[in-house]
Amino acid sequence: MEKTLPKIDIPDDFVIGTGITENILNLYKNYPCRLNAEIFVLCMGGSIDATVNLSRQTIKRNDLFTLSPGSIIQLHKAEGDLLLYFMIFSSKFINSVNIAKSLIDFLYIIKSNPVISVPSRFAELYEDYFKLLIRTYELNPSQNPDVLKCILLSILYRLKELYQATNKLTDNPSFSRNEKICKEFAHLAIQHYAQERNISFYAQKIGITPTHLSNTIKQVTGRTVMDIIAEMVITDAKAQLKSTNLPINEIADSLNFANVSFFGKYFKRHVGMGPQKYRNS
Repeated sequence: MEKTLPKIDIPDDFVIGTGITENILNLYKNYPCRLNAEIFVLCMGGSIDATVNLSRQTIKRNDLFTLSPGSIIQLHKAEGDLLLYFMIFSSKFINSVNIAKSLIDFLYIIKSNPVISVPSRFAELYEDYFKLLIRTYELNPSQNPDVLKCILLSILYRLKELYQATNKLTDNPSFSRNEKICKEFAHLAIQHYAQERNISFYAQKIGITPTHLSNTIKQVTGRTVMDIIAEMVITDAKAQLKSTNLPINEIADSLNFANVSFFGKYFKRHVGMGPQKYRNS
């Protein structure tokens, strides 16, 4: 079933299929793209090299790949004979569903851990599940919202079980205290970078002093807290500039800049050119 993977969102509540080709993936290679939809991908052939929310990822056979609303993705290359099943829920539908807080928290964790490898026997079961849903969708593309909610929740709960089984939801006891601080900061930064660029905000959330946070992040990553937040802000700005037609003042507002002038200076300092020049480049 041939479907085009959307750049930002989908007009319908739900789309499912297998038509993600290398040509479609090439749409994402030149610049980052910000997604509003919830996307689940099962890879059963080939591999993809991508950056998701600043983290380099390799998606290969038997991997489940989840893109939560707000994720920023850029593809680098696709190799082999691709076989990718995808399931997409629109932002409008996602916003209409009452999702339990535990699952909302889980979605934030997925943002920093979007890929999970599944044992082959389970991957084959997921493939059968996708095939069944694809056949159902082909017979009746206008899905009942209650049925779609059940599909969404079932895959989220199952994913949560998989993440728990692989210890992706809990702190690894072998992690040092500093590594745990970095992990917690990463989770918080993904959630709040668009509105909060103050080190004190993140330090207070973690329960340590700003100096402690700054020193820890620098020691573990070799980068400053502000460098990491700035990269998230600039990646988001680039995605909006290239993937949408939003006026630059609205993009500046979405990233909590006082005005478009401050946004322009911030963007130029980090990118080397202004927002409009980048959009036109």
